[in-house]
Amino acid sequence: MGNTIWELDFYSRPILDEENKKVWEVLICESLTDPERSPDEIFRYSQYCSSKTVNSLWLREAIEKAIAIAGITPKKIRFFRRQMNNMITKACEDAGIAAAPSSRTYALNHWLATRMKEVYPQEPGYDQKTASSISVQYPDLNAIPLPDAVRGDRGDKWAFVSLEASAFAEMNEWEIGFKEAFPLSLLNLSSETQIPGLIIFSPRATLLAAWLSGLEMGFLHLESDPRPRICLNTGLSDSWVLVNLTTPSTLTEAKEFELAKQKAQGVHFLAIQSSTESESFAGFWLLLANKS
Repeated sequence: MGNTIWELDFYSRPILDEENKKVWEVLICESLTDPERSPDEIFRYSQYCSSKTVNSLWLREAIEKAIAIAGITPKKIRFFRRQMNNMITKACEDAGIAAAPSSRTYALNHWLATRMKEVYPQEPGYDQKTASSISVQYPDLNAIPLPDAVRGDRGDKWAFVSLEASAFAEMNEWEIGFKEAFPLSLLNLSSETQIPGLIIFSPRATLLAAWLSGLEMGFLHLESDPRPRICLNTGLSDSWVLVNLTTPSTLTEAKEFELAKQKAQGVHFLAIQSSTESESFAGFWLLLANKS
């Protein structure tokens, strides 16, 4: 078992069988964690499933088939559907693989969107009404402070910054302790697109970056209520307060950050450094905002 991460979706599709029942499907693909990797190069596996056989046993067998074809066992499998948590988790664990609820299923979401447009409409039994109503909603989360052990207290500083999309082509050459990215080709961004980000400067930079690396990094967002702050969503059910916005000027910067995210199709980043003079990163994560 190497460092490969997979993404999985197991759910009904907008296709009806001969008995007018929804056809289910499992999609499994490799996570895009390298900014230089092409989305066309990753491993993919798909298999339709009758609604009569939807259970963790069938799903485990599908995972094992994918492993046999790929010739590799992933270290974990990410999935984004909260309502399928129990079934997917059991199937993964029965196959000897850790299951990770995550919004970081970028390759899978891209593939699923493509299949919605190009594959399912060509299938016998395609149901346009069902296809039009499909969406995944994520409830608002209650943000909590970071653990005391990784907070820099009054020693922390922070800044909103931006980089051109072209800069990320060299990300593999940067000195970074903990990181994860994805190829911007997934969104067809122009090389001149400004990618906004938040840098946190902390005397506990390495500790903070190491702790964050153990989470399923989601996305940054401005939260206005009960007070203005920048929060980090992780997994599917956690949100952490990273920065409190205590002045009108910092709130204005945060609003500009949100606008820049929209212009960059939701792409942004979080970086951790020990100081403003540091030339290396304790942590750097390229993120993609949830569009649901």
